[in-house]
Amino acid sequence: MISVLVRNWWAFVIRGVLAILFGVIAFLEPAAALLSLVLIFAVYAVVDGVFAIVSAVRAAKAGERWMWFALEGVVDILAGAVAVAMPGLTVVFFVTLLALWAIITGGFMLAAAFRMDADHGRWWLVLGAIASLAYGVLLLIAPLIGAVVLTWWIGAYAIVFGISLLIVAFRLRSRFKAGPLASAA
Repeated sequence: MISVLVRNWWAFVIRGVLAILFGVIAFLEPAAALLSLVLIFAVYAVVDGVFAIVSAVRAAKAGERWMWFALEGVVDILAGAVAVAMPGLTVVFFVTLLALWAIITGGFMLAAAFRMDADHGRWWLVLGAIASLAYGVLLLIAPLIGAVVLTWWIGAYAIVFGISLLIVAFRLRSRFKAGPLASAA
């Protein structure tokens, strides 16, 4: 496998540069980055919906249950259409869903913490629960600011990921030029 990676070191360069570019865009133009993520979701939802409907048709032809596949396909396509037609609403919905998830899991963590012994890390679990609850409440209070902050986090991740891919690429390139694969190429 390493020989394949060494020969294709340039693919890591392309991925790394694209990741860094996306990360920079996420910091400089968070609205554009959010819009691109919403549009990627929309394309995914529509394609997934089409495949679900195709599965429903195939199941119906085979005399199997097909209704749930068809319903899933319709819901997927509608979600994709809504995401394209109303990207702002899609972002607010996603952030609200994330906020509710953080609040619910924070509540469960808090309940679990008080069922633990103190010497097993109860207060660390309480701290994590409070952080989750606070994060969820803050996202509910200001979902658009939360969306921008999420975009910055994604941007930071993309930049770190891209830099790591570039480092790997140039290490692979040095092996390509120095190793026995260089003479074979």
